Amino acid sequence: MKIAYIIVRVLLGALFLFSSVVILFNLVQQPETTGDLKVFNDGIKASGYLMTLIKVTELICAIAFLSGRFVPLASIVIAPIVVNIFFVHIMIAPEGIPVGIFVVVANAFIAYVNRNAYKPLFVPVYK
Repeated sequence: MKIAYIIVRVLLGALFLFSSVVILFNLVQQPETTGDLKVFNDGIKASGYLMTLIKVTELICAIAFLSGRFVPLASIVIAPIVVNIFFVHIMIAPEGIPVGIFVVVANAFIAYVNRNAYKPLFVPVYK
């Protein structure tokens, strides 16, 4: 299980690292999208900050996954982005469903392995 955890953690970290660096530093010309996906992407870009916020968050979490430090925190922080990736591919761009499934399953596996780190979050605090 430990080897599987390391492999999944590194793969997910590499995926987020490469996708964030490519977008943040404009390393590769992005392919033109069409239809609803174009409208969705144009909306994110029109905000002026949202794509940068998403990609910086992905970059920070990727570094955490690759270094093995703060992995439980990174898994929680990246979860809303992972869910959004999954649903965008389910609803708008079905050709990317395998990527959406991978990021959801990988993040869920990482969270499951680190489940003991989350237990204190569910302890009621009385003052």
